[in-house]
Amino acid sequence: MGFGSTAKKVQKLADTAEKLYGKLNELREQVAEMREKLDSTSERVERLERENAQQRALLEAIAKEQGIDPADVEAESIEGGDTETAADEAEA
Repeated sequence: MGFGSTAKKVQKLADTAEKLYGKLNELREQVAEMREKLDSTSERVERLERENAQQRALLEAIAKEQGIDPADVEAESIEGGDTETAADEAEA
């Protein structure tokens, strides 16, 4: 095996390593972007969950003030589905 053959193989190996390094950097950038999106989404979900809890507490307070038991309303909606829609469809 001559030096020319060895030089070609080393050059080919160097080219392959350079391409791999470039792809690795692209992958790092993609992972960084995914982490940013994940953090942003996580913060948004936490905010929405807090808002939902606040709205639920407010609705329950209003329901109790009106003499409505929120647990009964929830149970009815689970058991019977949307009864108003069924009644509206029957009328039509």
